[in-house]
Amino acid sequence: MQVWRTIEAILERGEPCALVSVLAVKGSAPREAGARMVVTAAGGFHGTIGGGALEWQALGAAQRLISQGAAEALVDKKVLGPDLGQCCGGTARLLIERFEAGDLAHVTQLAAAETAGRFATTGRLGGRHLARSIEAATEGQTPIALKPDGTITETFGERRRAVMLFGAGHVGRALMLALAPLPFEVRWIDPRPDAFPAHVAPNVTLDNRGDPPAALADAPDGAFVVIVTHSHALDLAVIEAALAAKRFGYVGVIGSRTKRARFVSRLKKIGCGEEAANAFVCPIGIEGIGSRLPAAIAAGVAAQLLQYDALVKTAHLPLNIAGQRA
Repeated sequence: MQVWRTIEAILERGEPCALVSVLAVKGSAPREAGARMVVTAAGGFHGTIGGGALEWQALGAAQRLISQGAAEALVDKKVLGPDLGQCCGGTARLLIERFEAGDLAHVTQLAAAETAGRFATTGRLGGRHLARSIEAATEGQTPIALKPDGTITETFGERRRAVMLFGAGHVGRALMLALAPLPFEVRWIDPRPDAFPAHVAPNVTLDNRGDPPAALADAPDGAFVVIVTHSHALDLAVIEAALAAKRFGYVGVIGSRTKRARFVSRLKKIGCGEEAANAFVCPIGIEGIGSRLPAAIAAGVAAQLLQYDALVKTAHLPLNIAGQRA
């Protein structure tokens, strides 16, 4: 969720709203520090701080803050056991801020920074909301932190993994929808006229160039390459280009183990070494899903991409090697 774009849109409608942020957690909690939810006066909300009783009480507190026109933000500590009847056992500290029409100019600045990418803020309690100054985000900076001097530092803007999705058939369309709410930025490539649907998810860019493998040339390092085209020859051409680049975190193609064996054989014949020829995933998707329905295939692939995204981030696996599967 783009926090400040969401708040901006609500304020532009002339409505006040509240921002609920998980300021800190200790022990087990539904969400991590930095999880956020935007609440409207009518009780509508965008985002989540974990659901359940914690979120339900936060929604009520946010609505009261809006309706009462409170002059001060609220910092509320919840014990996820005695206070809420939840069995998590930890504690969560929430920050609830109120925004109204007069805040629109500053919110618009924050929304513009959010659209441009990741950024950081430093603010201090002492009003309806933090007075935030915009700064550059540093690598590894935590989403939110309360400093000993009372200032609160935050980071906003998602870091999305680029996905090069080749093929706009039934599985490609289902995968586009499956990736829509996830932290991926999708470039969808298919050379066929009228291959794409009339409407696509906001995180999708369309590319109908006549030479699909050429799209990899300007793909960012660490991008994931997912190949579900209508043509085995095109599949192989994209795999060859992706493996030759040696800079992608995942290369996967739809198909059977027999198709994989044939592709490995062909890649070796055109000069790929043993390791390179095996550095792609086929079949794609997590194991154990037997259905061949496009939506089921897409669900399995989306889950696998989330797994490899975590592996590349936390284990710092070599590019390409992260995508291997026996």
